[in-house]
Amino acid sequence: MYKTILIVDDEESICQSLKGILVDEGYEVLIAGSGEEALKIIDGELPDLVLLDIWLPGIDGVEALKIIKSEHPHIQVVMMSGHGTIETAVKATKLGAFDFIEKPLSLDKLILIVNHVSDLIRLEEENKLLREKFAQDYELTGSSKPIMELKELISIVAPTNAWILIMGENGTGKELVARSIHRQSKRSQKPFIEVNCAAIPEELIESELFGHEKGAFTGATDKKRGKFELANEGTMFLDEVADMSLKAQAKILRILQEKKIERVGGSKVIEADVRVLAATNKDLEKEMEEERFRQDLYYRLNVIPLRIPPLRERKKDIPLLVNHFLRGISLKESTSEKTITGDALAILMDHDWPGNVRELKNIIDRLVILTSSDVISGEDIPPLMKEDQKVKDDSLFPFDSLKMAKMEFEKRFVARKLQENNGNISKTAELIGLERSNLHRKIKSYGLEVKKK
Repeated sequence: MYKTILIVDDEESICQSLKGILVDEGYEVLIAGSGEEALKIIDGELPDLVLLDIWLPGIDGVEALKIIKSEHPHIQVVMMSGHGTIETAVKATKLGAFDFIEKPLSLDKLILIVNHVSDLIRLEEENKLLREKFAQDYELTGSSKPIMELKELISIVAPTNAWILIMGENGTGKELVARSIHRQSKRSQKPFIEVNCAAIPEELIESELFGHEKGAFTGATDKKRGKFELANEGTMFLDEVADMSLKAQAKILRILQEKKIERVGGSKVIEADVRVLAATNKDLEKEMEEERFRQDLYYRLNVIPLRIPPLRERKKDIPLLVNHFLRGISLKESTSEKTITGDALAILMDHDWPGNVRELKNIIDRLVILTSSDVISGEDIPPLMKEDQKVKDDSLFPFDSLKMAKMEFEKRFVARKLQENNGNISKTAELIGLERSNLHRKIKSYGLEVKKK
């Protein structure tokens, strides 16, 4: 689509000359001979750019600029003048002008400025679309009573600065809720920094959270800003907060209480204005009873508790979630959107989904990839594992696809090894030859619950 430019000048020859050049450049051009005429055209046509002469009969260019930026702040304005001074240019810029160009006009410079404005408008439009897509990606899907109550509570607490503890089983969407809270908060234009507490080794927790100075320890070849510093004025999301060691919990508690940090190896005190959202899939009251979670940290984080219902408590939302995932996959892969039959939905509705929404999404992903038809039927749905079948060594032969059998074997293998090692992630990772962070990703991906005896 062509960008529209409005030329405002009382010299007809200049208007026609500029119009001819800009039309050749591919722009749609409108002309006004006065400020009053320009404002009427702007109200009706909403041009993308206004080339505005300062010296005009009636309302001058500066006054017209004030009105334009007041009523239509998204419209870019470039001022023109044959009697320009630095003072005038500074004033116009302060009032919101994109640029200032002197007469006689340098056509090369004018075209360069116009093209810069056009690029800026395009980037703003792309950013707007990306923000809308981002908002949709982190929108809670569902119309069941539990999810509507959760949405209402989020809308109440999000605009505040209150700290929130998000509780729910694996795969229920705790990160989704955290991002939704941030997006609806007063800090939405500031950083959202996620910290996977279970994936950071204890010996690196201080460096990751507080940063370090160059030479602070072996391997610290450069200065590094920590997560708290990066999240300043924004939101910090402490995911899997109950998986931290007691030593790491003590360090977190200190920074949450003092709201000040010092980089490892440094002495400079850095203020940290951070809103904290924490999430866990564990019963923290039980964890405190068994002395695996600090009571003082619990009360620091648990200002407002939010519980995310498991999918088995909101089965009404399954059709909406399925269509949401089908639509998302088609957009991501740039393919036609697949549909699902009623008998297939009935099978999905009958399952208890121990892995919750994440398990449902994984199933839909597999169905889209492995189903050759544009319609997913009940015959395409693979056998769905019940909760008590998660770590059993039963046969994998019901699976027709080698890829799905491999994935199911890996899921059960990881679950069994975790069970054998009493839920110790580090020990299990070493035993099966995986990096700790890689194992944690698999646990999260498969919706496995790490249970310690």
